[in-house]
Amino acid sequence: VQLQASGGGLVQAGGSLRLSCAASGRTLSGYFMAWFRQAPEKERECVSRISWSGSRVYYSDSAKGRFTISRDTAKNTVYLQMNSLKPEDTAVYYCAASDVYATSPAVYKYWGQGTLVTVSS
Repeated sequence: VQLQASGGGLVQAGGSLRLSCAASGRTLSGYFMAWFRQAPEKERECVSRISWSGSRVYYSDSAKGRFTISRDTAKNTVYLQMNSLKPEDTAVYYCAASDVYATSPAVYKYWGQGTLVTVSS
């Protein structure tokens, strides 16, 4: 599975961005998809994850109420809609796929290349 993340950029605090993660090579059916982020000198953290059926969704405390994860099964793509962005959301965002529903990055087999989100104050 190859994952291609896109949609990052520079936005002012309070603004919105939508990240996309397009998969190729095989269908994502059966995988759990997640968005991670990593800020400078910080550990990679799971922001949100979703089962491919859509029945199981997780958000970190920092993402709850502001971010929405979704997937388009026909397009084999996962999205992360980010609203009310804050400077502390600044990080490189990665999408990842796993056959285990977990927050630990260690269990994710496939990773996108990362897309930079910068939120200015």
